[in-house]
Amino acid sequence: MPAVAPRGSNPAVILVLGSCISLQFGAAFAAQLFPMLGSWGTTTLRLGIAALVLLAIARPAVRGWNWDQWRATFALGLSLAGMNGFFYAAIERIPLGAAVAIEFLGPLALAAVLTRKGRDLIWVGLALAGMGVLALETFTTSATLDPLGVFFALVAAVFWALYIQTGSRVGILVPGTGGLAVALLVATLTVAPLGAAGASAVIEAPHLLLIGLGTALLASVIPYTLELAAMRRVPRNVFGILLSLEPVAATAVGWLLLHQHAGPMRLASVALVVAASVGSSLYASAVSADQDQDQRESRRDELAHS
Repeated sequence: MPAVAPRGSNPAVILVLGSCISLQFGAAFAAQLFPMLGSWGTTTLRLGIAALVLLAIARPAVRGWNWDQWRATFALGLSLAGMNGFFYAAIERIPLGAAVAIEFLGPLALAAVLTRKGRDLIWVGLALAGMGVLALETFTTSATLDPLGVFFALVAAVFWALYIQTGSRVGILVPGTGGLAVALLVATLTVAPLGAAGASAVIEAPHLLLIGLGTALLASVIPYTLELAAMRRVPRNVFGILLSLEPVAATAVGWLLLHQHAGPMRLASVALVVAASVGSSLYASAVSADQDQDQRESRRDELAHS
């Protein structure tokens, strides 16, 4: 079985936070492509460029893959296609904040389902409360939401939960980033029937390729690589909670770069999410340390009796 990175939640927090910050900058690039390419065209171009870049870097040795590795990678590709395609289709119809709040139901629901201990439910509850406050702020300051946009966001939420499941499995079965590279290619081919026509607009406006490259690097290659590394370090339920750091990153970037004011409800949401992320990470670290200690003691007992 391929080697898996040592489990540890503190590095995972840094990796997920780096992914969230990168995604915020990637969203700024993607917004420039929407008017010309549409949501599915932007998705196709972004995933396609990301696949080419990562395939060139990772050079996956696919000839040596077994059936389990191929199946896991193909499932990850389908998850990436649905998560990206339907989320972009959602934010074309409803405000970004509303779409994010709805989509986060996927990771949080998965975290709740996978949680087996009462203390873990505390962190899930805190994260859910934080996202609830964010949703309340968004819905009370927005006009009536397009029902189809809400539906697309809910579909994206399901695929986001599947992304965590399939990404964790690829992280175990496929070493390096080769699995992610092939998965991005599968995702591109999946969304191409809906987005190829829109993406072809870059032929008439080649400068869009540079914007597409920036979008692919900041919204796909960098964040998915960081998240894959994080998924190798923490359980899926902890990773699902850590993903709720994305609104925190959005608030920080908006405040630092765009001078956007964060109201009391947004700050309360950020505080709850940070508390959930820190609590779940520290608890996961403690559990991991206890398990390592148990393994060392068990090993000493075996040596003493041998």
